[in-house]
Amino acid sequence: QVQLVESGGGSVQAGGSLRLSCAASGYTTIMAWFRQAPGKEREGVASIVTGGTLRYYADSVRCRFTISRDNAKNTAYLQMNNRKPEDIAKYYCAARPGPYGGKWYDALAYVYWGQGTQVTVSS
Repeated sequence: QVQLVESGGGSVQAGGSLRLSCAASGYTTIMAWFRQAPGKEREGVASIVTGGTLRYYADSVRCRFTISRDNAKNTAYLQMNNRKPEDIAKYYCAARPGPYGGKWYDALAYVYWGQGTQVTVSS
């Protein structure tokens, strides 16, 4: 069983930056970030495989968000730049064994989940 703990959430002004961290208690091949806004379904934000050779992004965050990982620390990061009001959501870290199969943003494919961290954008 792998435990995931997110940190770094909070409020930032529109156009500002924020970095989320996800510390895992053990190694997993694939790590990802999802988010869920009130009244909406959980959606995939970004995913990364060991070594960072494969990264996937939702169209809505591409070129603004960057996912990375430090394998030595079993930690994944989500750097969020140029934040917009539509980025307001609870962000969840997720992880799963490899290899990639199916859709990277399929939440059902992920085995381990964190408790989530709230991110808001102030105007």
